[in-house]
Amino acid sequence: MKKLKSPLIVLCVLLLAACKKNGVEQLSSGTSKSGATTAAVALNNWMGGLPNTVTIAGLSIPGTHDSGATQEPIGGTAKCQTLSIAAQLNAGVRYLDIRCRHIDNAFTIHHGAIYQNLNFNDVLNACISFLNSNPTETIIMSVKEEHTPSNNTRTFEQTFDSYVQQNASKWDLGVTVPTLGAVRGKIKLLRRFSAGSAKGIDATSWADNTTFSISNSNANLKIQDYYKVDDLNSKWTRVETLLNEAKNDASNRLYVNYGSGYKPGIFGIPNINTVSNFINPKISTFFTSNTKGKFGIIPLDFITAERSQLIVNTNF
Repeated sequence: MKKLKSPLIVLCVLLLAACKKNGVEQLSSGTSKSGATTAAVALNNWMGGLPNTVTIAGLSIPGTHDSGATQEPIGGTAKCQTLSIAAQLNAGVRYLDIRCRHIDNAFTIHHGAIYQNLNFNDVLNACISFLNSNPTETIIMSVKEEHTPSNNTRTFEQTFDSYVQQNASKWDLGVTVPTLGAVRGKIKLLRRFSAGSAKGIDATSWADNTTFSISNSNANLKIQDYYKVDDLNSKWTRVETLLNEAKNDASNRLYVNYGSGYKPGIFGIPNINTVSNFINPKISTFFTSNTKGKFGIIPLDFITAERSQLIVNTNF
């Protein structure tokens, strides 16, 4: 008489068969059967795997251009993102480009003249909620005045200060390029508005439509913001040049390399999508080939988690 298998062995065989049937015959944590690690770095808290001693200039950081711009009256003219601020942060974005109109002693979010159905408090609530849930992270926030001020009794700086005072512990207004450990759980200000006192990394001498450097006693930046794109290949050359420069620079210079822009169309009407449709695939191709190194801050239009992941992975 044939000997029966033990119930434990039978159970193991059945479980293995079920796993194979459901397509999960992989090892945990995304490790392939060959032993090669294929797990992606978690995008909501990817900075948690980095040492406190690295500076933010020593990282590759996904960013968004005109981070709050999700509305437009005519296609291709104002919308720059499909993801909300909260969704961007969960997709790995750690640089936000916030454009504020100063109106009634408060900030509304604009892209040019177009109100984005969003206010600065909405942006801050999303950021602070994210940082409370992910205290290992930092958010570098560029703040710039946008469109025409209206009906104010105080300066842009004073209104900004009133927002900071609501959650002062969540801001880092230091003037130098910090280590990651110094700004975990905080919003680090990159200031593009004039101020009467030292406040955040000073980027007020931002040049128009070009690649330029900002150097002072506190911080050293190099920025590519060629946004009026007459020639798409020229735009990509500028982006790629700065990516490679950032990788090879051993100093604490902070690189901010905008992949965004618009191409003037018929009657001068701007087309944002033409540029993003050309540049974004090239960003993906670049980071598929360049998988390790520090490439600076890379703000893009229409960021996706997949493209953000490629940038994040270069830090590990």
